[in-house]
Amino acid sequence: MEPIHPLGMAHFLAQTDVVGKTLLVILVAMSIATWYLIVVKSLQMLSARRRTGRFLATFWNAPSLQAVERELDARPPDEAFSRLAYHAIAASKHHARHGENGLAAAGGSSEFLTRALRRVIDDETARLETGLAVLASVGSTAPFVGLFGTVWGVYHALVNIGMSGHGTLDKVAGPVGEALIMTALGLAVAIPAVLAYNAFVRRNRVVLAQLDAFAHDLFAFLTTGRHVAEAQRAATPSPMPKTVEGVA
Repeated sequence: MEPIHPLGMAHFLAQTDVVGKTLLVILVAMSIATWYLIVVKSLQMLSARRRTGRFLATFWNAPSLQAVERELDARPPDEAFSRLAYHAIAASKHHARHGENGLAAAGGSSEFLTRALRRVIDDETARLETGLAVLASVGSTAPFVGLFGTVWGVYHALVNIGMSGHGTLDKVAGPVGEALIMTALGLAVAIPAVLAYNAFVRRNRVVLAQLDAFAHDLFAFLTTGRHVAEAQRAATPSPMPKTVEGVA
């Protein structure tokens, strides 16, 4: 009577070759990288949200931009909105002090300030997207790595069965079922990566939309000294008063 070998992950690892073990190591590395990015970026987003709330409260309650500038000088900017305000104020002061000296300052103060704001927003976009390429790559390739491991395992299982000459159902189903473990592992690695990628992309889109709106407010404050809504109301001509009938 042949000894019965319990089927499972341990038996699969004992029977697989170097290729199968390498694919398993790749999936484990992908999983570790995925969960590391999920934890780190989640903590970074929560921390940045708290710091942004504190800065915006300080900004909108400040009596003037000079007070905001003193606050930023005393406490270096540590999140996107404070960095945008810091560089915008610095750009406005630089242009006012040096004028249009050089190509970087050409085009007037408005163009110079616009370029400074756009440069900061581009830097913040790149900072927010850090690690997303890894999550996207894991989410798209992990299922195929697992599928390749399954195909490789099924191939070796069928070769061993053919060499032994025993093609009964129990001899085929066990090794083939073990090979499917790799596909399951590939899906287990890919699903969290895809969900995290979609969540982070959506959060980044919201943050960048808020940052863009804040940049418009900064531009209006630094060029006109008023809020965007106030500047729009000032630019809108008031309606002419209606003449009273009978009055020339």
